[in-house]
Amino acid sequence: MAANKATATKDSIPPLAIVISLVLALGIAGFVFLERASRQPPPAPPPLTPEAKAYVKNLRLANVDMKAQESFLKQSVVEITGEISNAGDRALRTVELYCVFYDVAGQVVARERVPIVNTQMGGLSPGETKGFRMPFDALPTSWNNVMPQLVIAGITFQ
Repeated sequence: MAANKATATKDSIPPLAIVISLVLALGIAGFVFLERASRQPPPAPPPLTPEAKAYVKNLRLANVDMKAQESFLKQSVVEITGEISNAGDRALRTVELYCVFYDVAGQVVARERVPIVNTQMGGLSPGETKGFRMPFDALPTSWNNVMPQLVIAGITFQ
C-alpha cells in the first residue's frame, strides 16, 4: 500500500501548475481575441436619411477659411473655420461634415468625418448661426494644400 501512495503522488500534477496553466491559456486566448477585434475597422457611420437629405438645402456654410499653424510639437496643424446657419424650421442636435482632401492629380488622399454642431454646443436652432472649427494634424504630405471639399455627412434632428 505504501508503494501505491508513493507512485500516485509522483504521477499527479500539482494543483498550482494546473492553475498557472489555466491562467496562461485564458490570457493567451484573451489576447488573441482582443488583437483580432482591434484589427476590424470601425463600423461605417450611417448615411444621410431621406429626411436629412431633404433638409440639407436649409443649411448654409459661410466665411469658411483655412490656415496652417505649427503645434507645440512642431507639427503642421491645418485648421478650417467657418459658420453654419440653419435656415430651416427644425432644431438640429448634430451636424457632421465630410472633409475630402485631394492630391495634385485630383485623387482622394484623405476623407474625415467631423462634427461641427453637437449637443455640447447646444445644437442649432432654426434661424441660428454658429461658428465651427475643424483642426487636422495628420494629413498626408501628398495633399495639394487646397481647401478640401466639404459635404454634409450627417444630421440628427432634436
